Amino acid sequence: MTRALIEYVAPWLVEHPDAVQIEEIENERGTLVVEVTVHPDDVGKIIGKRGRIIRSLRTLAKASGQRDGESITVEVVD
Repeated sequence: MTRALIEYVAPWLVEHPDAVQIEEIENERGTLVVEVTVHPDDVGKIIGKRGRIIRSLRTLAKASGQRDGESITVEVVD
């Protein structure tokens, strides 16, 4: 569910939507890490001023994960 949410929202935030790639990785603590890779010119857009956009994406992912009983975080990879 969380991956679908990020896949839907992320392309609307960047200028190169075809370059958006999403990968899910489970870390050693059992937290699901959703890695969002974007075009180098779009890194600032996905993070936003003072990190507001990425913070919002993390909040949405966290809320979605809590509904399913999972711990989720979102990271931007360039």
